Amino acid sequence: MGDPRRLKKKYRGPRHLWQKARIEEEKKILKTYGLKNKTEIWKAGSQLRSITKQAKKLLADNTKQGEKEKAALLKKLQRLSLITADQGLDEVLGLKLNNFLERRLQTLLVKKGLARTVSQARQMIVHNHVNVGGKNITSPSYFVSATEEDQISFAGNSTFSNSEHPERMVVSSKTSKGVEQ
Repeated sequence: MGDPRRLKKKYRGPRHLWQKARIEEEKKILKTYGLKNKTEIWKAGSQLRSITKQAKKLLADNTKQGEKEKAALLKKLQRLSLITADQGLDEVLGLKLNNFLERRLQTLLVKKGLARTVSQARQMIVHNHVNVGGKNITSPSYFVSATEEDQISFAGNSTFSNSEHPERMVVSSKTSKGVEQ
């Protein structure tokens, strides 16, 4: 009979679909971060809007409950490595869409050198080759926290776990002259 609850979208798209400047910017973001489609950009944008809306509300709230909520929001953003421990709500308002997209598992695989390109990273994740903290993650949009960042690795049964795999990225060392060996 199906699930009785009503499924809702997790994002809000742009108000004006045919703005050339926005379309060009989204194309650059899609290519840079290897996203599947624009809804992934809009989902990250909705998360950002939600957090900034909450931060604006908390800046004006000086009650005891408001202080607790400020501390909880800052702790959450620090855990997700979006802000540092010494930053406050003013810096939360300065967060950009790129800050969110940099914390995705797909992007972190490339930054850590486990994948050559973002598209290869996406394929590795979808095909069960990546573990985070001992758990198999199959969603490229998985938001990696600061504690989990060091625990990103290949799955034990993955062919990529072998360092001799031809698709594994080889980290080249440089000599003092700056020439690769």
